[in-house]
Amino acid sequence: MIAASRESLGANVAGAWEALRAETMSCTRCPLYKDATQTVFGEGPLNAKLMFVGEQPGDQEDLQGKPFVGPAGHIFDEALEKAGVDRARVYVTNAVKHFKYEQRGKRRIHSKPNAGEIKACRWWYAQERELIRPAVTVALGATAARQMLGKAVTISGTRGQAHALEDGGEGWVTIHPSFLLRIHDQPDAEAELGKFIEDLKRVKERVEVLA
Repeated sequence: MIAASRESLGANVAGAWEALRAETMSCTRCPLYKDATQTVFGEGPLNAKLMFVGEQPGDQEDLQGKPFVGPAGHIFDEALEKAGVDRARVYVTNAVKHFKYEQRGKRRIHSKPNAGEIKACRWWYAQERELIRPAVTVALGATAARQMLGKAVTISGTRGQAHALEDGGEGWVTIHPSFLLRIHDQPDAEAELGKFIEDLKRVKERVEVLA
């Protein structure tokens, strides 16, 4: 697909998005496609003012071909609802489009994408952004933040502040909901979920101001 601006596409944004999605299905830009079931592209309204970027598809996402449908996705949905954000009105995608994992018996264990794999997927991410043109983008986790900001960052160093993006949008960084699944102490888990929900509420306010 030849990169084109949303303005030059006019009413054919949907067609351009479908073409881009179809092209990603045969992506071989990095070795991750070899073991993944399929490419998992983004989804949501093409005029969404709010975009969420996760790390990569998980086991269920890889099998179903849809982003955020596994355990972390359920937490994500719960947090969105509590923050008053309608998932049907946001665009959700991932920094890396193929599931990277280690096989342990019958289980496929998530493995973090490396810098080269993130960079290889940056073209797809940039094309999605060009078509959607969100006013606000939220990076869920450090891998997503690296894709959004174009450099390695920490959650603690970037969370809770607005980041000016190259295309004129505003970026925010928060945790990935999978982080909450790894907290075994219930009070701590509830406290971190509360912080996550507060991040989402703040993002919602920014969308209302900017959109």
